[in-house]
Amino acid sequence: MQPVYPPAPPLPPSTVPPPGPLPVVAAVLVGCWTVAAVLLPQLVGWVAEQILLASGLHQPVWIWPVVSLVTVVAVGVPALLLALLPRSGAVRATGRAWLAGAVALGVLGLLRMIPAVHHEAYLAALALVAALTAVVAARLLRADTAAATGGRDDTAGVTDGRDGTAGVTDGRDGTAGVTPLAVAAGLLLLLPWLWLGALGGLLETVLAALAATAVGVLAGVLLDVGFWARFGAGRPTRPALLVLGGGSVAGVTLLLLAAGTGHSGAQLAMLLTLPPVGFVLGALQAPTGPGGRPTGRAPVRWLVGLGVFGPLAFTDPEEVTLLLSTTRDVPFWVMVTAGAGLAVALVLSVGYGVLLPRRVPGRRFATAAVAVLLVAGTLVYAGPGQPGLHGERLLVVLRQQADLRDVPATAGAAGRDARVREVYRRLVDTADRTQADLRRELDRLRLAHTPYYLVNAIEVDGGPAVRAWLSSRPEVDRVLVSQRLRPLPAPAGTSRGDAAGPAGPEWNIRMIGADRVWSELDVDGSGITVGSSDSGVDAGHPTLTAGFRGGDDSWYDPWEGSRSPRDRSGHGTHTMGSAVGRDGIGVAPGANWTGCVNLDRNLGNPAHYLDCLQFMLAPFPPGGDPFTDGRPERAPHVLTNSWGCPTIEGCDPQVLRPATAAFDAAGVFVVAAAGNTGPYCASIDDPPAPYADVLTVGAVDRSRRVTDFSSRGPVPGVAKPDLVAPGAGVRSAMPGGGYSVLDGTSMATPQVAGVVALMWSANPALVGDLDGTRRILRETATPVDASPAPGGEATSTCGGAANVAGAGLVDAYAAVRAARV
Repeated sequence: MQPVYPPAPPLPPSTVPPPGPLPVVAAVLVGCWTVAAVLLPQLVGWVAEQILLASGLHQPVWIWPVVSLVTVVAVGVPALLLALLPRSGAVRATGRAWLAGAVALGVLGLLRMIPAVHHEAYLAALALVAALTAVVAARLLRADTAAATGGRDDTAGVTDGRDGTAGVTDGRDGTAGVTPLAVAAGLLLLLPWLWLGALGGLLETVLAALAATAVGVLAGVLLDVGFWARFGAGRPTRPALLVLGGGSVAGVTLLLLAAGTGHSGAQLAMLLTLPPVGFVLGALQAPTGPGGRPTGRAPVRWLVGLGVFGPLAFTDPEEVTLLLSTTRDVPFWVMVTAGAGLAVALVLSVGYGVLLPRRVPGRRFATAAVAVLLVAGTLVYAGPGQPGLHGERLLVVLRQQADLRDVPATAGAAGRDARVREVYRRLVDTADRTQADLRRELDRLRLAHTPYYLVNAIEVDGGPAVRAWLSSRPEVDRVLVSQRLRPLPAPAGTSRGDAAGPAGPEWNIRMIGADRVWSELDVDGSGITVGSSDSGVDAGHPTLTAGFRGGDDSWYDPWEGSRSPRDRSGHGTHTMGSAVGRDGIGVAPGANWTGCVNLDRNLGNPAHYLDCLQFMLAPFPPGGDPFTDGRPERAPHVLTNSWGCPTIEGCDPQVLRPATAAFDAAGVFVVAAAGNTGPYCASIDDPPAPYADVLTVGAVDRSRRVTDFSSRGPVPGVAKPDLVAPGAGVRSAMPGGGYSVLDGTSMATPQVAGVVALMWSANPALVGDLDGTRRILRETATPVDASPAPGGEATSTCGGAANVAGAGLVDAYAAVRAARV
């Protein structure tokens, strides 16, 4: 039989005289200032990080500590004055809540010094620090809670029901359904993330849940029963003050917590969705039934915890980046999800604010609502959502790499094919022999893995514990994080050009003399194959259709497994068009091409770069095993690579070095973009551009001046860039038959690959002679203006013109004539 409890005594009436309007006005002004002082530094800090990332510069660890310190000072000083000076208990409670929130922001914001690539470590630290902060804050705020509630706080009711939270657990008053209603509201906030987001790995998801729980507990401490009592909780005549006044103050407090929660990028969504929850919390604290009391911390913990879990678990902060903002990729869907979350929060604020002060549904109704939302969320996640775990993987680089030093450097088509076969054999043999024990262990532990031979490495599923175990093995040199993009709710869309088509040879083709090679020397690249690792290629484009080599080993898509060439971003179609496109856009229009997708959504990882590079060394048919089904004699002659692998994608400076060394030994000519991080000196740093056995290409404009964006040397131990080519305002093909005019060393690089195709087509004996080809290219290059642009950003010659422009502008006509001699 249910015991009968006497009604809880009412809260003591306030003995403080009604405050004047000035404290309230001051609180409003401080609140507006706090919102601005939080939002502006958060946006500035994130944009600064993104600019540094896009510029290829290292991101200093002091950015977020400085942002946190500035915010704590800017918010904390006026909040402290509010907490001490006014006579109004509500205004003082406002100041204390904002001061505590600012301090929590400062403490949690320091955790962003942990690199984003170590997201699991960040989430674990967030859970621990948020929990410890909650414990300290609870002790510091205990006296204020007791004063506001007449000597009682809301911790007792969790265990023995001696205060106003009793109804949450034993049903003595009308608050029995409040906590389930808070859970229901949190599930509604989570629903857009279940639909449009995607989870990371198992450990990452568990840590995100723990971190969200800890932040919810911290919010419950800051917005406890003492806080709500100051705004009239427990007084049936003041629901508007509780919902609007207390809700506004709570919303600003949650804004402070949101600003400190999540790696850079993840907090942006919370800044939009979490503050309106303050009004919902105010409604949940409304008095109901005889002897109604503030419902305390439980609703705050549940609602805030679920509201935080969505952005923490369903978004990889590294993907909330300007690098993915040009199409409907992760930043777009995060914005859509945050907008949906904001709409849900506002609807809940109005609905709960109107209904709950009048009547709180019983526990049965509220519990049923939670059950319905749980079922709905599961169906949404399993149906239109992106179910499953999509965490990062690990790239295990082994100590022993294949010895290719004595491979005979034979030239000519037959000699080059023999070299490629020998290199392929040695690489596969080394990988099979040295990976055998590790593969058996991975199979025994049921850890999914993919072996590679071009770099002796294995990509493995696993988190920090697996990484530590792998790093301890004697055959392992190092373990890198191989980033994986999470799936999208819909394709990112296809970029299509909006420029007019060519009316003859383009200006860049004429500048390097390729049109003269066609007309005067009767050479167009016939007999040579150019391979492209990029975003893909639209083989249906009229300038590229005839050049596709065809067969079952000329296309590979490790992202989606497509069987025919395709390209969504347009970058790969544009670069391939500049290399071999017809109608005046390509340098070697008679050459064939093969393609591979290594950068489907503008962010890659070392494993996918290796997938494509292995395919280029030894093409294989669809579904084939690169180790056993490779056809090295079908390797392209020249590779064009308009990409780089920075640390954000998981690469370190040397990870791809064995791959380019293998191509060099095999007689395959590799051309790579210098990068677009100029005019900063020493900005050629993302693999493979800094490698000595790669021909690295910078960019010039129509006036033969090196562009500001073209990356510069010096590079330790080697002179870079090697050459420059036209890279500003280059017209080329785009998916769907269109054209676009783009800037970048990406545009310059395929033109040099096309020049090599012309040289080898003119003199087949030069095929595979990499040193001789590089020498001719350098000796026939023409001077360019490598001085800083007037009024531009460049302020240094970076140690000499050679570190800016290399040997100069590639000259196709002179190079082909020299190749024929």
